Amino acid sequence: MTAEFAPSSAPSLPLWLIRSGETGPVFPEQIGPEARAWAKASGFAARPGQICLLPGADGALLGALYGLGAAPQPGARPARERYPLARAADALPGGNWRLENVPDDLDLTTAALSWLLANYRFDRYKKAEPARAHLVAPAGVDEARVLAMAAGEYLARDLINTPTSDLGPDELEAAARDLTARHGGEITVIAGDELLAQNFPMIHAVGRASAFAPRLIDIRFPGEGPKVTLVGKGVCFDTGGLDIKPPSSMLLMKKDMGGAASVMGLTEMLARLGVTRQISLRVLLPVVENSISANAFRPGDVLTSRKGLTVEVNNTDAEGRLILADALALAEEEAPDFLVSMATLTGAARVALGPDLPPFYCDDDRIAGAIQSAGMRAADPIWRMPFWEPYESQIEPQIADLDNAPSGGFAGSITAALFLRRFTTGAKTYAHFDIYGWQPSAAPGRPKGGTGQAMRALLDALPEILK
Repeated sequence: MTAEFAPSSAPSLPLWLIRSGETGPVFPEQIGPEARAWAKASGFAARPGQICLLPGADGALLGALYGLGAAPQPGARPARERYPLARAADALPGGNWRLENVPDDLDLTTAALSWLLANYRFDRYKKAEPARAHLVAPAGVDEARVLAMAAGEYLARDLINTPTSDLGPDELEAAARDLTARHGGEITVIAGDELLAQNFPMIHAVGRASAFAPRLIDIRFPGEGPKVTLVGKGVCFDTGGLDIKPPSSMLLMKKDMGGAASVMGLTEMLARLGVTRQISLRVLLPVVENSISANAFRPGDVLTSRKGLTVEVNNTDAEGRLILADALALAEEEAPDFLVSMATLTGAARVALGPDLPPFYCDDDRIAGAIQSAGMRAADPIWRMPFWEPYESQIEPQIADLDNAPSGGFAGSITAALFLRRFTTGAKTYAHFDIYGWQPSAAPGRPKGGTGQAMRALLDALPEILK
C-alpha cells in the first residue's frame, strides 16, 4: 500500500487539538459556547488521545476535539505513547480531516507521520478494513520528508510481515532489485558457490544447506560525498541449524531478515529525499536461510572469514554475526566514513531493553550522542550500550581467533557487537544496531507485526554524523 495525505483541495472536517490546563481543557476562541458545553457534557477533559465529536444543529458532524494532555515541561520524561495523532487516525469517522489550533510545542513532523503510520494495513493474505480517516498535510510540515519516512516504514513492515514461503532469498533479492531500479542505483548479486570463489566463506557456510542459494546483494547509488555503507542481516528464516530451535522459538523467524528490511527502508527514505545524490551510499545485504541438511555447517566447525580471522562455531543458531562479518569485511575494504550494521541479532538485547528500545553500539561519543538524540526527536528511540573491552576475552576461544557463541550466558548483545567490531577496523566510524523488528502487541500507530527500527534516528542524525 502507499502512504499518502488527503488532497488539500478535498472537503475536510476540522480536528481541534486541545491542551489541558489546571482548570480543564484550554479551548481557543473559535470554539463557541455550544461546543464547549457539549464537550463538558461529554466528559471531554483533553486527556491524551481523547476524542469528542462535535454535532451541528441538524445532527451533521461539524468536526472533533482531540486531547493532547498538558503541555510538556522542559526535561519531561518521554510520553507513554510515541505517536500523538495515531489514536485520531484509528478512531475518527471516515473522511478527510485537517488540523486546527496546533500548539507551538507539537512536533508537526511526528504528528503527521503518526497519522500515516496508523493508516498502514498489511492485507496481502486477509482483507483488512481500509483506513477510514485521512489527514490533509498540515501547513508548515515538510510533506516530502514525512511521506518518505512513511514509505520507508511501510516497506520495512511489508517485508518483515511476509512469511518466508513468499519472501525467501529469491524474493528478498527481487525486492532489493526493485528498490534499486526505482531509485537509479546499481546492483550486483553474488550467489551460491560463487561466494566461495569471491571469498565470502561464512555467508556460504551458513546458507549452503538451504534449497535456496545464499547470496550477497551489493547496491550502490551514484552520489558523490562521504562514504556511507549500510549492512543488514538477511536471514529469511532461521531454524537454528543443527542447534535447532524449539518450535516456539521458530514462530517469528520470518522476521530474522528485519535488519535487511530496516536497511532497505532507510535506503527508501534516503533515496526519496535525494540524500543518495549527496553521499556515496552502498548497501550490503547478506541473504540466507539457516536450514538443516546433510551439508549444514556444524557445531565445532572452524570457519575462515573473508578478513582471514578464524571463527569457531559453538552454536549454529548464532549465524547472523557470521554472515554479517563477511559483509562488514567487504565494506571496510573501502574505508567508509560511516559504517552501519542492523540485525535482529540477540535475544539478550530484548531481555535487557525489551522489544521497543533497541540497543546500539558506537565508539565515537559525538556520533553516538547525535544518534541517540535524533532517535528521541524522531520518535524512533534507541539506547546506547558499550563496546565493553573487558569482555573481549569471552569471544576468543582456544583453537581459533573468535568464538561465535561464548558460553556463560552473560552480556550476549555486547559480545555479539564486539565480535562484529573485529571486522570493521578499516571504517572511520562504526555503529551497530541490535534491533527486534517486531511489535508484539498493537499500539497506536504500531500494529502488531513487523516494524522498522532505528531508520528515522539514522536519517535524522546523518547530517551531524557526516560533519
